[in-house]
Amino acid sequence: MNNKLFVGSLPWSVDDAQLAEMFSGHGEVVSARVITDRDTGRSRGFGFVEFANEASAAAAMEALDGSMVEGRNISVSIAKPKAE
Repeated sequence: MNNKLFVGSLPWSVDDAQLAEMFSGHGEVVSARVITDRDTGRSRGFGFVEFANEASAAAAMEALDGSMVEGRNISVSIAKPKAE
């Protein structure tokens, strides 16, 4: 397992800081990024959170997968490497 998580089904209003705050209770968040549309700058509804270690990432995934954020059930899973 690695220490980077994919977070899907995010509400459109969530930004990088809010994403980091959601996950910070489970360990040291190295980075949190909500992916935005290149043309409009609007959230695409998903993002990535990277933890300092795998144990924290696993704890966050266990605790937050399926949890409710602003009326939406978010999905949290291990991020897959970008296809080349």
